[in-house]
Amino acid sequence: MADTTTRALSLLNLLQTHRHWPGSELADRLGVTERTVRRDVERLRELGYRIESIPGAAGGYRLEAGSAVPPLLLTDEEAVAMAIGLRVAASQRLVSGPETTITALAKLEQVLPAPLRRRVAALAETVQPAGLNAGAAVSGEVLGELALSTRDHERVRFTYTAASGEVTHRRVEPHALAPADRHWYLLCWDLDKDDWRTFRVDRLADVAHTRVLFEPKPLTPEQIEEFIFVARSWVRQAVEADAVMELPFDEMREYFGQWGQGASAEDATHTRWPVGGSDFRETMYGLSWIPAGVEYTTDLASPAREELRETLERMLRALDAPAPPVPPERVSARERQLPA
Repeated sequence: MADTTTRALSLLNLLQTHRHWPGSELADRLGVTERTVRRDVERLRELGYRIESIPGAAGGYRLEAGSAVPPLLLTDEEAVAMAIGLRVAASQRLVSGPETTITALAKLEQVLPAPLRRRVAALAETVQPAGLNAGAAVSGEVLGELALSTRDHERVRFTYTAASGEVTHRRVEPHALAPADRHWYLLCWDLDKDDWRTFRVDRLADVAHTRVLFEPKPLTPEQIEEFIFVARSWVRQAVEADAVMELPFDEMREYFGQWGQGASAEDATHTRWPVGGSDFRETMYGLSWIPAGVEYTTDLASPAREELRETLERMLRALDAPAPPVPPERVSARERQLPA
């Protein structure tokens, strides 16, 4: 009996770590036959866990929300309290390790029955920690679904509304969820663009699971951090302009890496790249990263255009003028530092 119980608990743990498990893989993991897996699934169902059986060659098992909170876990009130706390912690970044918070929330809400999920959603909207400025509102349900898909390496579809108001439909392989500057970001491989993309989660809707699994592409933590940093920087700026440079699009992307996001091919030999900043100085800094020797034009508007021109003209005059004399005290200090 003890072995049977231990095996059933091991099965439950496996079902909670992935959205979908093939029956043959569960049997291999547990060291039993598929028939034994079916019997253990029935035992868990008798305990209140709803486990869906999916027939066919790609079939298997998945843990669904039950009609009640599964026994030996939490009471209804405890489950609601924990889910609300996790939602607030995830949205406000109250704890370290935000990915742990959101995956814990996803696991809990995965097994909550629908009435309790509605209670959590209603109560969480009224709970706002004092002294913290919240970012854009994020659906806890969307966060949970994306967290599960990221964990399970499952392709998803969703609708995305860009800052410009443009609405697109995306098919992606989710790689990481990360909070930054009071927003949540999804880093994923865009199947239609055949490239990495980062999306603001509060602009996501209609998340649909495909049940198609994928092998994650390798990314280091440093690369993930850079993707998120670029995404944080990619917001409307006070001073914006386009630079059209004499550089083919592929060469431009190779040179700029993730900082080339937003660029587009103007023609076979030119690339259009949006650049901006809080003032003309930051825009000038962005333009200075265009590779040496590459000519370009820009539509930088007034008054930033005149401010940049005046600053550059003064710089050129300073470079052409004779260097200022070195003060005597600096000459003496320099001489003292020279080797005998």
